[in-house]
Amino acid sequence: MDKIVHIVQKTRKKPLWRSVQFTIATLLLVNFASPLHVVAKVTTTKIPAVISQEPENSAEAACLIDVNTGRILYEKNAHKRMRIASLTKIITAWIAVRSGKLDQMVTVSANAVRQEGSSVYLAYGERQTLRNLTYAMMLRSGNDSAMAIAEFLGGSNDRFAKMMNIQVQKLGLHESHFMNPHGLDHKDHYSTAHDMAVITATALRNPVFKTIVKTKYYSIPWEGQKWDRKMKNKNKLLWMMPNADGVKTGFTKLSGRCLASSASSEGRQVAFIVLRDGNDWVDSQRLLTYGLTAFEVRDVVKLAPLHAVTKVQYGVEQTVPLQPMGHVNYVFGKNEDVHVKTRIVQLKRLSAPVKRGTIAGRVQYWFQGKEIGEVNLITTREVKPKGILGRIRDLFL
Repeated sequence: MDKIVHIVQKTRKKPLWRSVQFTIATLLLVNFASPLHVVAKVTTTKIPAVISQEPENSAEAACLIDVNTGRILYEKNAHKRMRIASLTKIITAWIAVRSGKLDQMVTVSANAVRQEGSSVYLAYGERQTLRNLTYAMMLRSGNDSAMAIAEFLGGSNDRFAKMMNIQVQKLGLHESHFMNPHGLDHKDHYSTAHDMAVITATALRNPVFKTIVKTKYYSIPWEGQKWDRKMKNKNKLLWMMPNADGVKTGFTKLSGRCLASSASSEGRQVAFIVLRDGNDWVDSQRLLTYGLTAFEVRDVVKLAPLHAVTKVQYGVEQTVPLQPMGHVNYVFGKNEDVHVKTRIVQLKRLSAPVKRGTIAGRVQYWFQGKEIGEVNLITTREVKPKGILGRIRDLFL
């Protein structure tokens, strides 16, 4: 029977002790191997199925976001710059899955092997696909995997960090700065709950990333061994909450406990970030439930009736009514007093004959000072042209 090795969490140790620790752990696991797929018992707190009011939480900073629309549903010190530990790996993984290189082979460097903290025990010169390294980084929080990814995609830690910073700036975020791909403490490495919520929601809209972070178990080859690395996701929320589907744990002594989590229901997905939260599992379940049950998707086009016309030249009618074509879905609180504003742009002056359904402009929908969607305006009926005598008469009027 194949032996199964459980990739364990490793704390920072001196290099000599690291080698001894690895050897002892390997020998013990080989001789007393047990199936990894036995899920450890998780202590649960009963969470109501519906939460309509903002729950209390213990986080120093927190932010809840609707993934599809990007609307912020809850904030607590959300713009405070803080250490984020391994939540950093969310953007590292996002860059990796968008690189188009997931099936290319990566050779692990000595520098990657030397990384402190969490590890999947990569060996110098070992070759893994970028996909396998991304799974190892997100499920087991391997810092060695993160550095191998950074060196492969960026050429070095510093160049990859520059890539990370450019990507978040493209998202319009200016309260984050990254110095490495894994989140080990550095005085110039920081983000905010708000920025991490936006980054996480953006990443979750990528189907490959979404699949990786909801995966409970994954195996990658272990060169030189007769068994694979069998990895179990460290995110306990995947077992504690039936509809949880991500995302990443994080911890250092300076950052405290951090967690990026997500959950889905009835076509909606929300993500929640907590920074320095000693009660992260329970707080996350409560806020995710709140985000999914206290809010709903509504069609803004129906919420904001529009009465618009445009002029028609040479027609038997001088104007034609317009209506929006399509839908703009946005999330609102179930008891929220919603005021949506409209703004007509790119309005065209038409010339007869005009067919019904002709695009004559666009309408933007605004909520709380932010544009939340835009659709075409189309004519609601046809307009026939005037005869030649009518056109001549118009020239003299």
